[in-house]
Amino acid sequence: SKLTSLSQLEMTWRSRVHFHPLLVRVMHKSRLRYFGKPEKKEDMPYQAYFEVADGSGMMSMVLWNSLCPEWYNSMKVGTVLLLEQYAIKESFPFKTQPTPGDSQMKRFSTIEISLNVRDPPTKINIIPEEMVKPEWGLPEVKYRFITRSELDDLPHNHSCDIVGLVTFVGRVERARKKEHGEDFWLYRWAHAIDGTSDQPFILELFATSQPDVFEHIHPMTYLVCTQMRVVRDISENPSSTVYLTTSNESQIFITGWHKGQPYTKDTKVKNFIQWTKTQNEAERLKKTVIGGYYPFPRPPDNFLKY
Repeated sequence: SKLTSLSQLEMTWRSRVHFHPLLVRVMHKSRLRYFGKPEKKEDMPYQAYFEVADGSGMMSMVLWNSLCPEWYNSMKVGTVLLLEQYAIKESFPFKTQPTPGDSQMKRFSTIEISLNVRDPPTKINIIPEEMVKPEWGLPEVKYRFITRSELDDLPHNHSCDIVGLVTFVGRVERARKKEHGEDFWLYRWAHAIDGTSDQPFILELFATSQPDVFEHIHPMTYLVCTQMRVVRDISENPSSTVYLTTSNESQIFITGWHKGQPYTKDTKVKNFIQWTKTQNEAERLKKTVIGGYYPFPRPPDNFLKY
């Protein structure tokens, strides 16, 4: 069928009601958002953002309401989609922005693709990877993997991806979203090593929309975390350890979930796998820890400083 491109959409969207089909690849995926309110009568008040790209650039795509439980888990990073009967809206200005792996990619930020059950009812097709043709010109998913030895030089809020061997995982803790609110964020601390430093990555992992992964992080699993943010608190204690926290677009993968993921082709991931083959599993296992209370960032050594 006759296809359109993201750049053509940006130029012509105001003058059209119906749009030609779109062929795009999912580059980033946000966590699922629930926006239900007691006074509103929405059946399925869910929303999820994706960043999708074709040969002309990248644009946001929003999945609404009952399409979320139907499609959210199938639309993985790297998935190729054929979209028909979608709507185009002006983009929401306050949403979070993932950091693209390819800094050269053009970004269309004025509009977004809206996928709904009605007005119009969107048709979504997932194209299997083996049927994707090179002549379609779809970009590959690119990452920003760093090693532990590179972390110390990175600035606050820098976005990166990491791969490591889990040596510690804490219990699930929770923090209030608002001071007197009833809603909580769930999170857990983890340590992962990659052989490039004596220090581990210290990871603050919030529960993303992947409960089956979040609940099964355990020592000795190979952990991949994407779209992590560097946290440095220079004001409190300059020597305090730097750590990484999840963002709205973070994806977490553990052993058993890596097959077929686009990051398996990344050089730093391949180097990490080579390093793990040189490790003695029994020796490593003796140094792993699970559960317990993990106060972080650490309080000072004495009460005077505290």
